[in-house]
Amino acid sequence: MELSLPDGRSLDVFLDGPPTGTPLVYHMGTPSAGGPTFPPVVDALAERGLRYVSFSRPGYGSSTRRPDRSVADVVDDTAAVLDAIEAERCHVIGWSGGGPHALACAARLPERVISVATIGSIAPYPAEGLDWTAGMGAENIEEFAAALAGPDELIAFKERAAPVFRAVTPDQVADAFGDLIDDVDRGSLTGAFSVWMADVMHEALRIGYWGWFDDDMAFTKPWGFSLDEIRVPVFLWQGGHDRMVPFAHGEWLAAHLPQARARLFPEHGHLTLAVDSIPRIVDEMVSVDR
Repeated sequence: MELSLPDGRSLDVFLDGPPTGTPLVYHMGTPSAGGPTFPPVVDALAERGLRYVSFSRPGYGSSTRRPDRSVADVVDDTAAVLDAIEAERCHVIGWSGGGPHALACAARLPERVISVATIGSIAPYPAEGLDWTAGMGAENIEEFAAALAGPDELIAFKERAAPVFRAVTPDQVADAFGDLIDDVDRGSLTGAFSVWMADVMHEALRIGYWGWFDDDMAFTKPWGFSLDEIRVPVFLWQGGHDRMVPFAHGEWLAAHLPQARARLFPEHGHLTLAVDSIPRIVDEMVSVDR
């Protein structure tokens, strides 16, 4: 559905699963849209009494761009979506670039967020004691170097990269990721999952790359909130074979969110956790009694 906001913007909102279920707001990665939905995830949520709720961040799909947005700006949009579906409380997952946005909700919506899980979330930039790009694939090193160099350099990167992912086919997804995946994650890109990955990137980039651009700029400046603000239960999931967001990011977040429950798996990658571990992740989340 299209949600109109008080400031004149609109958001593409995606709902699936039982309408009476407790909402689980899923903040997707970068670059991705909030939908189409992935049936195995929706089914896993529904089996646990949860309703899938997501939206395309500003600049993705038909969601109105919000230039110069910060990570924390997602909080107002999340609250507006919850209000629109008449939901008081929710669980929140953030995968990859959605991770910081999920943590923002943990920090700034504590009265509405029951629990949060991140899957392969990046750490803030700069993060003291963390070599932020160490272990990333070549494409991400180039991308974030462009973001740090400034808008012109990042636009040039998007002009080269966006057409690839806007038109990628399911059997091309693994090759399109290039150095960002190793054999562990490459092995997950088959069947329905590779179809879905292509679909969400098509949807995210069908009008332009500004959502992707604004995500990158937001990640490389202050997020607009402090990790110290977070008091709700947080589960941090990270894989050792992750070349999009290296294992050290998960370790850093675990060290700086002492109340968080870290789930660090050397055998997993960036994609395999999101495909294989959703039932376990959600089981932990719904066990939280708040």
